[in-house]
Order: sequence, then structure tokens, then C-alpha cells
Amino acid sequence: MTQPNSNTQTPAALPEQIGDYRIEKELGAGGMGTVYLGTHVGTGRAAAVKVLPASMAREEGFVARFGREVAAMQQLQSPHIVELYESGEDHGTYFYAMEYVAGETLTDKLKREKRISWRDTIAFAVQVCRALKAAHNCGIVHRDLKPSNLLIATDGTVKLTDFGIAQVFATSKLTVTGGILGTAEYMSPEQAQGARATRQSDIYSLGAVMYVMLTGRPPFTGKTTLEVIQKHRFAQFDSPKRIVGDIPFWLDEIVCKCLSKKAEDRYPDAYVLQLRLQEVPRKVDLKDSATGGDGEPHPDSETMTDGSAGAGHGAVGSTLARDLFRAQVEAQSEKGALARWFDNVWVLVGLLVLFVVGGYFVSRWSRPDPETLFIRGQALLQQPEGPAWDRARDDYFQPLLERDPATWEPRLEPYLAQVQLYELKKQLLGRTFSRDPLPRSEPEAVLRQALELRKLGRYGEAAEKVAALETLIAGNPDLEPLQAPVTRLREELAEHETTARLEFVQQALQRAETLSLAGKTPEAQAIWRSVIALYDADPAARSLVDEARRHLSAQGSPAPAAPSPTSSKTDKE
Repeated sequence: MTQPNSNTQTPAALPEQIGDYRIEKELGAGGMGTVYLGTHVGTGRAAAVKVLPASMAREEGFVARFGREVAAMQQLQSPHIVELYESGEDHGTYFYAMEYVAGETLTDKLKREKRISWRDTIAFAVQVCRALKAAHNCGIVHRDLKPSNLLIATDGTVKLTDFGIAQVFATSKLTVTGGILGTAEYMSPEQAQGARATRQSDIYSLGAVMYVMLTGRPPFTGKTTLEVIQKHRFAQFDSPKRIVGDIPFWLDEIVCKCLSKKAEDRYPDAYVLQLRLQEVPRKVDLKDSATGGDGEPHPDSETMTDGSAGAGHGAVGSTLARDLFRAQVEAQSEKGALARWFDNVWVLVGLLVLFVVGGYFVSRWSRPDPETLFIRGQALLQQPEGPAWDRARDDYFQPLLERDPATWEPRLEPYLAQVQLYELKKQLLGRTFSRDPLPRSEPEAVLRQALELRKLGRYGEAAEKVAALETLIAGNPDLEPLQAPVTRLREELAEHETTARLEFVQQALQRAETLSLAGKTPEAQAIWRSVIALYDADPAARSLVDEARRHLSAQGSPAPAAPSPTSSKTDKE
């Protein structure tokens, strides 16, 4: 945690010690608690100790929610995420200790510098993308990405902090009323609507952060929080390049794509966004070297030339027509030999023929270089599955394989696997499905079952089926065309975030805990038994099922027996 620019308390107002940390000074305070600089009494390690408001401990479900979020945050390991050391409770005060980062927040930097250069913006955003990728891979969504949560160390390293804090502050009142979690200026439209946050929500928030770095202001502002929230849902923002003209248009497009209203129109994950950002400086440098230092295209250069040609002439007044006519006559009379040669009709006809023939041969001989074809195919695969993917394969990837298979086969293999998986899904669940309802082979039948499970949100069960099928078809030459798309489907299912589906179960366990504390034991036990009955066979929900079993066991109530692997497999079939 870094040290914000804020007024500090007098030493007399500081607590002497919180948990195992001796408090040195206050680093900052806000609605989500107070942050102190502390030193561990045993190890001497400095840490930023965040103390949550005492009133929160009295809120329903806070203790369980705090424990879950802290446990999730401790999974995060990245050089761009502030490390969480430990958490605890000290005389009714809940706190957690995290890495202390000497430096400043992005908010402090923006207050001082107003806005940040586009190259530094990319450098900061790429580091944030790495932090988000690490979190998303663990199934954790930040939910409240904003400049004050981005810490810039003295060596320029960017670290993201306060993971899960928005969820810790999700009180029962907010949850019941469909309340909103996040900071208004950087909130995604789906969060503004009260829907759950996803990894695409973090992409949107990062787009808003890049916007404020480039322009010095957020994409939407308003007199009230509600006004800003409504603008995120319905209003259109000015593109960054309209505000700051020297921003490369490639970067402008990236920020605008991140700020798309629909989540599916944004980048699919932080890693893809990171790759697109890293391409921008290379493209600008390449264009600068080709244009002699002017990194931006000038589509209006022809019209500008016309306007600038007469910039130094005086006013011609009412004699304009006469002067123009005289200038034309003088120019014709002063023609040189070359001009008179071009004034010949047959010369012009010959030049036209030469131009047409030359253009034909140039068009036949000139082909885009392989790297350009590869980049164009990559760009098409960033679009949703559909005809663009067919074009990527047929117009760009296949020509590369025909030119130089030894070079391009390894690089194109993952992309072609994506297209093969798309073709397989189109074949299994597309238009042909209604005309040919029966699977043509056993592997196709298994794949249909897995895709139907995925549509139902049963990613764990779908992944198990696909993994088993992958084992069966490995080494079978007759099924070799299926191997790449099946592997890709397994990876896609494994990467899919299961947190959102299990939030429903987590809320049910929280409700059961509340009922138990209120003395309503039968109702609580009914919920725990229902969780076990519904999710005992789901690998992704194993920890939640175990929690329900522990509660039943603690109350002396027998829990339903765990199904054996054989019976579980039979139930699924």
C-alpha cells in the first residue's frame, strides 16, 4: 500500500498496536476504513494495515463475507498485485495487513500532472492487465478498479490493491435491493444496472482509467452519482482523440472498445487487451520511420494543401477574376519544352496505356507481407464467432500455410484450433442440428452432451466429459481432426469463471448461517441439506458442499452420504 497525500492524525490519536503490528502513522482514511503504516513486532516487516469501520462488524453476514474475501485475496500472486500478508480481529476491530508500497497513487499523479502521456498510459495499463489476468485466472473480479486503487512505486511498477473490498462492503441491504458496488466514474454499465460484475466489467473500468489518464477527465461526469451511473448505461462519450489530438488512433480505438456498453463487445480478457496495447507503440514507431516522424495519418492533407497555397498572398479584392485570367495566359505563354511535350494527345494516350498495364502487373505481383496477413487474421478472431472467423482462416491463415508451412504451422496452430472448435460447435448445435438430430458418432454424442451442459452453466461437468473424451480419442488416427478442437474446448471450459454460478450457493449458505444464529435450526439445516443434494456431484462446488456438511455435523445432524464415483457417474448418465 502506498502513502496517499492526506492530512495525518496527531500521534496521540493513533492506536499503539493492531494485532501484531505496531502502528507508526496514518497513511490515509476514507469510507472503507483507515490505513496505517505498521511494523510487525516479531519480524520487523513494514506493512500497510487497513482497519475496517467498527460498525461493519455488526452487520449481518459481515464476518463470513470478510473471511471468504480475504481467503480469495490470499490466492493472488503477481508482481502487480499488492500482496496480502494476513488478516485478523483485534477487540472487535477487523483488519488486514498488506504489502507497503513506497510511492504514490495514480490519483496523486493525476492531480499533480493533470494527464499522462499516451506511452506512459500504455505502460501503466499493460501492468494492470497482468494484475487482472492473474486475478481472473483465480476466478476473482476486482469490481472497483479506479485510480486510487493503483499504486505507482518509485521504480515505476504499478500495483493493484483492494481486491474484494467492494464485495466485503456488499451489505445485506445492498444485496437485497439489487444495489450497486463500485465507484460511479469507473463503473461498468452492468454494475450500474445492479447486475453482477464479470471480468469484462474490470475491462470497462480499466478503459475508464485509461481515458482519465489520457484526457485528464473520466468519460462521464455529473452533478450526482445517479446522473453519472445513468450516463454509463445510456450516454455516449467523446473519444479520447477528440480531446487530445496527439493520441494514436489505434490507442483511441482500444479505449473505445473497452468502454463498449455491451460486455460481449469488449475484449474477451485482460491478456488480449494487453497484447493490443503492446502493439500500439510498435505501430506508431513503424509509421514514424515510414513518414519521416509524422506518426499520424493525415486523410485531409490534399484539402489542407489547397488552403495553405495562398496563405502568403495579399488581398486581390475586386480584380480577382482579372488577375486569375492574366496569370493563366502568362503561364501558357511561358510553357517549357517538357510542358509542350505533355500537351500532345498521343503522348497522353501512350502514358494512359502504360499506366493501365503497369497497374495490372503491380496488382498481380504485390501481395501483403506475411506478418500483415497474420495481424489481419488475428484481428478478425477478436470479433464474435461468425463469418469473420471463416474469413480469418480462408483469406489470411490458409495463404500463410501455403507460403511457408514450416514457419507458420506452429504460430497458427492455436488460432486454427479456435476456428475448428467454432466449426465443430456450428456443426453440432447450428442449423444442421435441426435437420440431423441424431449424432453421427459416439464422440459427437459426448460433445453434444458437454455443450448442452455448458449452456446450462454446468462447466465442471462439461469439462469432465470433454477431458474424458480427449483421453479416448488420443492416438486414434480416424479421430485426429477432432483432437485439436476437443483440446481447445477443454481449455475454454477450464478457464471459464465459475464464481458467478456459485455466488447463488454462497448466498444460500450465508442465509443458513443467519437462520442458525437466530435459533431457526430446522430452516438452516434444510438449506444445508439442499446444497448437498444439488451440488454434491459438482467438482467446482466441493468446498461449499463441505462447508454445509461441517455445519450439519456440528449440530449433530447426519449429513447425506457422499455419492461414490460409480453412482455419481450413473446419475449423470
